[in-house]
Amino acid sequence: MLPLEFENRMKNMLGSEYADFAYAIENGAVYSGIRINPLKKNSYEIVTELTGKLERIKWCENGYYIDKSVLSGKHPYHMGGLVYFQEPSAMSTVEALGIENGDFVLDLCAAPGGKATHAAEKLGGTGLLVANEIIPKRAAVLAENIQRMGIKNAVVTNESPERLAQKYGGFFDKIIVDAPCSGEGMFKKEPKAIEEWSETHTSSCAVRQKHILDSALRMLRGGGKLVYSTCTFAPCENEGVVDYILKKYPYMRLLPIELDGVSDGNGKWCESEFDLSMTKRIFPHRSKGEGHFIALFEKTGGQKNICKKHYDCQNEDIFRQFEHESLNTHLHGEIVGFGDRLYLIPYELDVDKIKVVLPGLMLGTCKKGRFEPAHSLCVALESSDFKITEDTREPEKFYRGETLASDKKGWCAVLYNNCPIGWGKASDGVLKNHFPKYLRQI
Repeated sequence: MLPLEFENRMKNMLGSEYADFAYAIENGAVYSGIRINPLKKNSYEIVTELTGKLERIKWCENGYYIDKSVLSGKHPYHMGGLVYFQEPSAMSTVEALGIENGDFVLDLCAAPGGKATHAAEKLGGTGLLVANEIIPKRAAVLAENIQRMGIKNAVVTNESPERLAQKYGGFFDKIIVDAPCSGEGMFKKEPKAIEEWSETHTSSCAVRQKHILDSALRMLRGGGKLVYSTCTFAPCENEGVVDYILKKYPYMRLLPIELDGVSDGNGKWCESEFDLSMTKRIFPHRSKGEGHFIALFEKTGGQKNICKKHYDCQNEDIFRQFEHESLNTHLHGEIVGFGDRLYLIPYELDVDKIKVVLPGLMLGTCKKGRFEPAHSLCVALESSDFKITEDTREPEKFYRGETLASDKKGWCAVLYNNCPIGWGKASDGVLKNHFPKYLRQI
């Protein structure tokens, strides 16, 4: 049962469309989506060999509708980072931003990682991605997803927007603010959101979103772009927030968004001196997805700031020896050490006095002059990058932490259908399992 105040507002907004909208919310189909990861070689061919031809999501280049009985989160392709499960409408945000190779990108409210990993795919291994989450437990999940998708150029932070803004003023080319909201667009998927809904809650969410954007705009360089999105229908959180930005910051301008299958905005839903029709909305009775709102801004004038620091690494030679012995590739970028752990970063971002969950691609750990490779390094590489590999037709056994038979010796990348899924160390006919214990499927 939808709240009466919500019904009345949506009737005023949608008029004759309201009956179709209400039916979609209460009885309509729930659509599941995946993004097929272009950072993985031949990922589309590998996935569709299992699923058959997939229906593409109109507004997302690599997004497809999926039947979870065919491909689920427990499948090796998910664990190996070939796919990311994401609500279809949510894929529109990053597509609207127009990320280009070499961009420095910030996802300010990034957990669990759908939009951050999407941004990384658009970067194609170039530039820099900073993915931030203020809640520590959610930041840990974000870091796991960044690593699972094989992303080499990301830093995960656990800070408030205000604290980041003090450090990274005018630093980013592109910023994603998928703001915490009242969640009206998820009523169909999450009925609990209906119970928690109130007009007061929508108003308080709007205030919070404005504060977040105040900090975000400080970090955007002149000429840079910011995309603001929510999964709610409330105009006070959507058009009302856009109006706030345009009034308070004269150097910000609203840009048109070109996305297939997405509805134009309606400036009449919010009193404003500005034309807000360039914003976009996804309605569940018009498109195959949940409710979503998108606005794209550009900051005029100004220069990009530098926030860089050199970090010494005493154990790089230990990793390079492992690389020479075990890999067919040379990893480019700066190697930095934090304690006994080594990370690869594409840009020596100054993170002093910033809470960092993941300072780059974790390469592994130095232990008494030995190097033990990290799981994230394995899934960030292609099968051809390893000197020693071991194919398995029983990935479930590997994911449970069981040993496998092997006639190899040394560090092996375990492959399933040519997809690296984790490390093993072989000797005496046995491959000792190094799949992380916290990821094991018991």
